[in-house]
Amino acid sequence: MGLQRRIAAGGLLGVLALVSACGAGGSPGGEPDGSPRAGASSPPTAPARTEPAAAPSGAPSPPAAYAVEAPGPREGALSYADILVAGPEELDEDTVAAVRAVPGVTSVARIALAQVSLDNRLVSVAAVDPASYRNFVAAGSADTQAVWDRVAGGEIAVDPRIRRRLPIDEDGYVRLGSDRDAPRAHVGAFAEQIEGAVDVVVNEKWIEELAMTPGNALLVSTTGTAPQAVDEPLRAALGADVPVQFVDAVARFGLDPGAPQTAVVVGATADAVGTFRYTVLAGGRIAPDPAWVSAHITTEAVPILGTVTCNRLIFPQLRAALEEVVQRGLADRIHPDEYAGCYYPRFITGSSTLSNHAFGLALDLNVPGNGRGSVGAIDRTVVSIFKKWGFGWGGDWKWTDPMHFEMNALVDPR
Repeated sequence: MGLQRRIAAGGLLGVLALVSACGAGGSPGGEPDGSPRAGASSPPTAPARTEPAAAPSGAPSPPAAYAVEAPGPREGALSYADILVAGPEELDEDTVAAVRAVPGVTSVARIALAQVSLDNRLVSVAAVDPASYRNFVAAGSADTQAVWDRVAGGEIAVDPRIRRRLPIDEDGYVRLGSDRDAPRAHVGAFAEQIEGAVDVVVNEKWIEELAMTPGNALLVSTTGTAPQAVDEPLRAALGADVPVQFVDAVARFGLDPGAPQTAVVVGATADAVGTFRYTVLAGGRIAPDPAWVSAHITTEAVPILGTVTCNRLIFPQLRAALEEVVQRGLADRIHPDEYAGCYYPRFITGSSTLSNHAFGLALDLNVPGNGRGSVGAIDRTVVSIFKKWGFGWGGDWKWTDPMHFEMNALVDPR
């Protein structure tokens, strides 16, 4: 297979950053400095289910003592959190029902939320039902089954944005509170949570141990509707004493929902994007101009992965890369059931920067074991094949994202 045309690439400039909107799930191990290992070389396994031994106050809490039923594969649509409702008291069923009935509200998850002091920093801890909560986080985190199996198994999931701030010991435990008698929990995974709302996730069996108030908070999604549009009826449903916080990208970055936006992309893959016009929606999502979508996004069959939806210009070299993977006997190194998608019209999680997924120019492979900040378990020969066919690899970045491959050069496989 000869390369007839390769355009030297410096990546997309200006509107793109070399980070992705991917989540991370991994099993942290202890290091001498007390911080978790950067990543494991294989996907995390389910926590051991052993009977908890009697332990003095403040000793590590055996995960099995806090285990609940595993959630199984994710079900339902990804919602993303647009609004956080959190008060000091439990929200009764009538109030929750009134929130669900507000026009524009599309989904609601009930959680327990509290702040704990760790090394003079307040960290938000959410006690959740893993099956319902996971639909409110980034796709990479939501679809990494090992993360939610570990949370269900009694371990905790930590947002990687705060991992260096946490006093994690050499055995992978962190004390959930500043008191010497505060319970210690084992970190089972690093996975992106809800920026500005949730830093650490535990299952609901931890509520009593952490002295949390059950059901005192709601995550609210307003898919397709600007969260600010439901502000008044939402507050009427809740009552004057319950705080409402907007946590969507529009609120965090002062974006103007509904106002036309334009991204003019330059660099090697500019032909695949052209002039990209879009409007901002809730929850970090965007709505590209339908004419752009019609001209650039298509669904086609490719080897190994089956039918995928991407930018039409990516398909020749994506197909060529996957065909070479097959020809070299490496097809089993890519797991179709761990593919997390290509075209997602949204910002990079926690930012107002467009993701390469918004243009259909990136794909996430073998999500478990290849989370953000890890060395990744993906086969390095597969990586080299993708690089040959014009793809950059997130594992080469300073803040690694080894599940992520993005088109950074146009390659003609003829």
